[in-house]
Amino acid sequence: MKGAAGWAQGVPARDRAAAAAAAAAASAAAMATKDPTAVERANLLNMAKLSIKGLIESALSFGRTLDSDYPPLQQFFVVMEHCLKHGLKVRKSFLSYNKTIWGPLELVEKLYPEAEEIGASVRDLPGLKTPLGRARAWLRLALMQKKMADYLRCLIIQRDLLSEFYEYHALMMEEEGAVIVGLLVGLNVIDANLCVKGEDLDSQVGVIDFSMYLKNEEDIGNKERNVQIAAILDQKNYVEELNRQLNSTVSSLHSRVDSLEKSNTKLIEELAIAKNNIIKLQEENHQLRSENKLILMKTQQHLEVTKVDVETELQTYKHSRQGLDEMYNEARRQLRDESQLRQDVENELAVQVSMKHEIELAMKLLEKDIHEKQDTLIGLRQQLEEVKAINIEMYQKLQGSEADLKEKNEITARLEEKTNKITAAMRQLEQRLQQAEKAQMDTEDEDKKYLQECQSKFDGLQKQISQKEKQLVQLETDLKIEKEWRQTLQEDLQKEKDTLSHLRNETQQIISLKKEFLHLQDENHQLKKIYHEQEQALQELGNKLSESKLKIEDIKEANKALQGLVWLKDKEATHCKLCEKEFSLSKRKHHCRNCGEIFCNACSDNELPLPSSPKPVRVCDSCHALLIQRCSSNLP
Repeated sequence: MKGAAGWAQGVPARDRAAAAAAAAAASAAAMATKDPTAVERANLLNMAKLSIKGLIESALSFGRTLDSDYPPLQQFFVVMEHCLKHGLKVRKSFLSYNKTIWGPLELVEKLYPEAEEIGASVRDLPGLKTPLGRARAWLRLALMQKKMADYLRCLIIQRDLLSEFYEYHALMMEEEGAVIVGLLVGLNVIDANLCVKGEDLDSQVGVIDFSMYLKNEEDIGNKERNVQIAAILDQKNYVEELNRQLNSTVSSLHSRVDSLEKSNTKLIEELAIAKNNIIKLQEENHQLRSENKLILMKTQQHLEVTKVDVETELQTYKHSRQGLDEMYNEARRQLRDESQLRQDVENELAVQVSMKHEIELAMKLLEKDIHEKQDTLIGLRQQLEEVKAINIEMYQKLQGSEADLKEKNEITARLEEKTNKITAAMRQLEQRLQQAEKAQMDTEDEDKKYLQECQSKFDGLQKQISQKEKQLVQLETDLKIEKEWRQTLQEDLQKEKDTLSHLRNETQQIISLKKEFLHLQDENHQLKKIYHEQEQALQELGNKLSESKLKIEDIKEANKALQGLVWLKDKEATHCKLCEKEFSLSKRKHHCRNCGEIFCNACSDNELPLPSSPKPVRVCDSCHALLIQRCSSNLP
């Protein structure tokens, strides 16, 4: 841009052409001895300068948008095509060798995301068949977008990627390519409306026409007109750069606001969901509390009832146990008495056996002495033998009943009593037998009486035995009844134990329910904490949104203020705007990059970064104070 202004503010056109031709001839003569690729680069650079400057001057004098038929524009595209073709590597394909500029231009899409639209539209054009035609269409679309310089700058920076397409001595790999890209920034002043669809870009011949750069004095305006054009260009470029940067900041702020609004809506939805979950949990909590209360009441009632039943059953069990213990003690006492009686009976039987042996000896003596009374004695002996047989049988029965003494202790005791009576009767008989020696007749009568008494006693003993057997049967039935009652008591005890274990399980379940209830209460508290934290986050987001909206409004106001600013010309200012001192050779003029007015060095000795330039630039004292105040107000 500065080069275009300097070119317009220089000498007249014929002198410029002569100077350019002389400079070109001198440079060609100087570089004849040098590398031919360097000479090619210098020539292409000079042609690019001439074509760009001529295009800018003619477009400003033309005064409207340029068409595709405009000759300087066509020559510019031809020169750019030659510059991009310089030093291209030959690529081998399956059928032939390729040497096109479409490869490096297609690489711009990966480096600059905004260039994807141009690439897609070029590929969608129906009339283009060759890569060269696509490259020509790409250059025309980039000029219409006023971003050709930005796209090519991205290519020049990535020299590692360019080395795949260009040789090391190519124009795009050297400094001349950076100079051409800097010159292309001035083309942002031009407005072009090019029809790419109907144009045959595949078969065009790119030949540079040098005749249009050799001009007369009549075709060129005067010096003042060139100065005006340069000032207008400076102002327009300045305002366009400001607008671009402001638009980028506004778009970024809009995207931030959209993202914040989306996050705000998401947080609101999450809050609503969390509130619904809290309400559901509270309802479930109330239901669980009511159910827990009912379960506790039922369990308490059931426990009270079971306690009363258990106490009554324990009392009855204790009473029955006492009765059984008393019965058992009585039975043991009876067994002890009967065992003592049995021992006495056995002793008496042994005495009787010994007495019997003595009686037999006495009887033998009596038989010898008394032969007359043998018949009576034989009868008595027979009776005695029968009695003995009866005694032996009773003795055998007693021996057989010894195995059942534990069950029939009472019967054995009575039988022993009977044996005692029999032994007493035997003693009486022996006495009577002794008396019979004296009086046989008396003994016979007494023996008859004694036999009758023995039979009556034997009948009584049998009756008593039958009675004792009946009593034993009754005792056995009573024992069975007592066993069954004990079994029922044991079953009742097991049932009570089962009920107690069931109640313990229920109490454990109640304890677990209490633990779950406490856990639910903790979760409820945690959800409340999260709810409060989310409310605080929403409040903070609202504050940030309000702050961002205020910043956007400030930026809009600054944009409106900047759009109204005008870059003051050097001729219009003769005095400093602040101190009103006159400018001279010692007191130079300086533009404020914020308001565009002209100040002296003392009144504009400040530097601040502006939206138009990230680097610090010159600013007047009033703009410096205003900008610092605005920055301090924006700070939190």
